[in-house]
Parts: sequence; structure tokens; C-alpha cells
Amino acid sequence: MAKFVLAGKADCSYYAKAELLADVLQRNLPDFHIHKICVHPGDWEKWLEDTCASNGWKHSSSPIVWRELIDRGGKGMLLGGFSDFLEHAQGYYGITSEMNSDLMLKIAAENQQAKELCMEEEIQRLGSLRPLHIWISSALNPVCYSLIPQLFTSGLFPGLPTFSLHLMDADGSEEMLQGLKMETEDLALHQLHEVTVHSGHMQAFQGAHFIIFLDDLQPMCESNDEQDDKDHMVSRVAERFHCYGQLIEANAQKDVRVIVAGDSFVNLKCSLLIENAPSVDPHNFVAMATQLEYEAKTQLAQKLSVKTADINNVIVWGNISGSFHIDLQRAKVFRYDGAIWGPDGFSQQVMEMIYDWKWLETDFMSLVHKHRTTISSKSNKATAISATNGIMTILKSWNNDASPEDIFSLGVISTGEFGIPAGLVFSMPVRFRDSCWSVRSDVTVTDELKQKLKACADELKMERDIAARILKMHEGSPKADFSDSLLQ
Repeated sequence: MAKFVLAGKADCSYYAKAELLADVLQRNLPDFHIHKICVHPGDWEKWLEDTCASNGWKHSSSPIVWRELIDRGGKGMLLGGFSDFLEHAQGYYGITSEMNSDLMLKIAAENQQAKELCMEEEIQRLGSLRPLHIWISSALNPVCYSLIPQLFTSGLFPGLPTFSLHLMDADGSEEMLQGLKMETEDLALHQLHEVTVHSGHMQAFQGAHFIIFLDDLQPMCESNDEQDDKDHMVSRVAERFHCYGQLIEANAQKDVRVIVAGDSFVNLKCSLLIENAPSVDPHNFVAMATQLEYEAKTQLAQKLSVKTADINNVIVWGNISGSFHIDLQRAKVFRYDGAIWGPDGFSQQVMEMIYDWKWLETDFMSLVHKHRTTISSKSNKATAISATNGIMTILKSWNNDASPEDIFSLGVISTGEFGIPAGLVFSMPVRFRDSCWSVRSDVTVTDELKQKLKACADELKMERDIAARILKMHEGSPKADFSDSLLQ
């Protein structure tokens, strides 16, 4: 079978004549097949240049004709322009074209009109899709590889059938991001409209409806002074997330929702985003405490010889990646093998089932603090699966109604609840309802707990003060404007 490709400008009269000749050949010769490519005149030069470059051809006019040799394992063989195609048809098949000039011009005009109509229809089709734009920052983080397939879980984003996924990594290479894009496209997901990658910042968070931050900066050097090391890390975090906030303000949808995850300075990062995106509702920014909450549940479950899923309503207060407090006043245990049994759904207070108070006050908190590091040291990789599960828990609850009895721990902006200073991003108990979160005001805060929350708040204020001082020092410098410099 002879397979030919005919391409040309939509308004080219010779393309119109070649098109008619190709139709005659295909109609009269059962083994002749033609594929036509009609290119808009404004796109022709670039299209022709790219096509010739990829095939190693030299051709400069419209139309261009080549023969496909795919079935024989080779690339296409260039035939030439209209004259070459006409000569080939006459020599091999004894068929020629007798189209007059007026008909050529008429068909060329019809081709251009039809092409422009198709382009308009495609623009309207793409506009009607209205995909949900999801951005993931630090997309080369191992968490992202685990997260991407989960984002397309049925019902996670109700009523939105298509997604545009934007993978950004300010520290990563374009080549690695392209590899991640290819893997994502290989999932063959019907809801996935497009995948874009960004190793730079020019289009960061453009049109974003959801942004998930996975950024965890690695220490560049370690000194003998722990405070100096912390100050240096706070400085780097402050510069980066100050810039991210400005980009959200400039480019994202005003109803964008933002989840900040990670292992370091999670509250501070969220606070910096809120400060630098003033037109976005602060309630649309949250810091993920869910992973830490589940790690605490694991320690309690092992102590009580139940499954982690049998522990419920554990509260994480404070600085998620720093000084935090695990509160068990509402914690329940299901299916506990104790003296009292009940029907399905029967639960008991964790505090009443654990009699080892010394363990709760010492070993428990120590185990929770070390849990993530212990896993990473054994697996030699980040805790990607549990981080993904935490992000998915937030997304499911935020986008869909959760049980009013469920308590979630979330880093959110304080308005003075529980004596926590207003303006701090602080982990506290919340509930989700009608796609919104609200602080649980029915939680008891004793004097003892207030002292612990104050210690957490003091640490967060110190981090925020360091960040503010660093940013003030950098005011007016080139790095202060993310649009002028890549993140360092």
C-alpha cells in the first residue's frame, strides 16, 4: 500500500490542486492512501520548519508531500512540492490534474475558511471544558509520585470532570520534570486534560484552583551553632515563601485553596503565603497536621494492641514541625479488648484505657517526635505514602462533607481562639462542613494546656520574627522580587 502525506497552507492554491489530485488517486486506486494536513497560513512557516528539522529535509514552499515508510521500518521519504507530486502521479499511475486557476483559488479560499472555523470551534471546546487547575510545588519530591494517581480518585473534586495538572520544581531539572510528565500521561486518565511542567517561575500558579506545597529545603551547611543553622533555614524559607505568596496574589484564582505539607517550618510557610496574598481569604490556606496526627495514633494503637484506624479524634496543637502538643481529651478507641465490650460503633476513652501515665508523659511524645525519622532511616527515603494519605484526607474532607463528630487537626490562621495570639498559623482542632473548616470551640483548654500552647506560640512568634527581620533586610534587593530572580 502506498501511503502519502500532503500538507500545505490553507490559502495555497497549489495545495488545493494537489488535494484534488490526491482525491482522484485515492478514489481510483485501492492501494493508494493519502493523509492531508491543512495548516493555517499564520502557523505554516513554523510548522514547516519544525517538520523539516525533525526529518532532516529541505523544503521551503507549500505544499509539501512525502511518502510514509513506517511499515518498512523507515522514516518518511520526501517527494517534494506540487510539481513533484504531479510528476509522480503521471509517471506511476498515468493520472494528472486539469484544475483551472479559478477553481484552484476558490478551493483555497474554502480551505482557509474551513480551517479558521475548525480553529474557532476548538477554542470554544477548550473554553467550555473549564478544567480544575491543580499546581504541585516541589513536584520532584517523592511524595508527588505517590500523590498524583490519588488526585484523580472518583468524588474527590465533585462536579469537575477534567483537570489540568501543573508540576513545578524551582530546584529541579527540566528533563526530570519532563520524565514525570510522561509518566503521568501514561496513566491514561480520562479526567486529565493536560500536564505542564515548570522549572522556572514565569507562569507559577497561573489560574490555580488548588496548590499543594511539598517544598522542604535541605540544609546547605551545618555549623556548630544550632540556632545559627535554624536562623539560616528560616531565612531561606522566608525568601522563598514570601515570593510564592506574591505569585499566588498575582496569578492564582481568588478562591484558590492551598495546602502546605512537609517536614520543616510548615506553619511559617503557610503564614508567609497568607501575608503575601492579601486578596485571598486566609481561611483558604491550611498547614497539614494530619500526618503527625496519624503518627500519634499509631503509637497509641500499638500501646493498646489495636489497629491505627481504631483510634479516633487525636488533636495536634501548635507548631506542626516544631513544638507541638498531642491532646487526648477527645481520643477514642474502638474494638479494644478490655473488660467492657459493646456493639459495632462502641468506643471508649483512650485516657481511660491507658493506665501507664508515665508512658504518656515521656515515652509517647518522644516516640511521636522520632517516628518519621525512624521510618526514613529504615527505608532510606521520605515518608511519601503517609504524607500522601494526609493530603488526601484534607482534600476529601475539604471538598466533601465530613461527619460533624470527627475532629481534624489543621494548621490554620488564629483569630484569638483558646488564647492563641491572633495572626499565627497554629495547629488546632477543626471540623469540615459545606466545603469549609471551622474551629471546634467545644474543646476544653485547661490551665495546664494553656501553658503548653503558649510555649508553642512563643516558638512560632520567634520564627515569624526572624523571617520578618530577614525580609526587611532584603527589601529593595534583586532577590526580593521573585520575578527578577529564580529562587536560591
